[in-house]
Amino acid sequence: MELNGIHHVSSIIANAKVNLAFYRNILGLNLVKKTVNQDSPDLYHLFYGDQQGSPGTELTFFEIPTSEEKVAGTNRISTVSLVVPSDEALRFWQERFTRFQVNHQDIEVIDGKRALPFQDPEGHELSLISASNSERTGIETREIPAEHAIIGLGPATLTVRYLEASALVLTDVLGFTKVSSYQKSGSEYTVFETANAGLDGQVHLTQNKQLPLAKEGKGSVHHLAFRVTDAEELKKWVELLEKEGFQTSGFVDRYYFQSLYFREPNGILYELATDGPGFAIDENSDKLGKKLSLPPFLEQQRKEIEARLKPLRT
Repeated sequence: MELNGIHHVSSIIANAKVNLAFYRNILGLNLVKKTVNQDSPDLYHLFYGDQQGSPGTELTFFEIPTSEEKVAGTNRISTVSLVVPSDEALRFWQERFTRFQVNHQDIEVIDGKRALPFQDPEGHELSLISASNSERTGIETREIPAEHAIIGLGPATLTVRYLEASALVLTDVLGFTKVSSYQKSGSEYTVFETANAGLDGQVHLTQNKQLPLAKEGKGSVHHLAFRVTDAEELKKWVELLEKEGFQTSGFVDRYYFQSLYFREPNGILYELATDGPGFAIDENSDKLGKKLSLPPFLEQQRKEIEARLKPLRT
């Protein structure tokens, strides 16, 4: 069994309205699903991606208005990256971020590729990475030309206290391969990659024993999800992980995809998620994200759920 790259990244926010304004209007991503946290259905769960919300393009956010400030320590998913098609696109985004007063740094080089670090309004640490060989295409908007548009997910960076423990799970359990290493700001980063996945199948791992343990809050990443082909393969992963001694969620049906969850030794929460059935299962593909979507087991509670949610105009 081989993982097919990163499926999505899920983070915590305190304000869905601010989140929508930034990721749709500033970054130009498509809101492909406006739904609720299936474990707490009085809270929004927003999904962004390409036109269809394809696996490998998805950023998702849990709105928790009472979220406290995060502690950006060790044992966390520290940076999420998004891919743009060229160095010229990075310069476009650098100018756009300056114009819209988005907190960003100068363009730098990460593992041989140019990158533009920035933060969203709630403090998520992100980076745009230039990759001219991607087969994906971005969404053109009135302000963002197609040749500069974001085209999908790139590497996720993990900061951990004990590097070897996390590395062994990636290589010996999940099937990643160590492909390179690089230095940044005095720290060494090791790059792991799933088979033939490219940038959207990379995890960058760095060790830091001096930082305090991270604490979740608004602006922190909740979990990192990897792609599996279908439900049958996912069930085999459940068996494999439990045989290896991991406590898992078991097989979980999220309606839009099926999942399993487990924590690696440094406490990072991983999810394995199927590619399908996808977000068009309950909406026309040209109208994704326009209305509140609920999985069938919550549909009978729609009136109560909508009454508890603050309206979010999309």
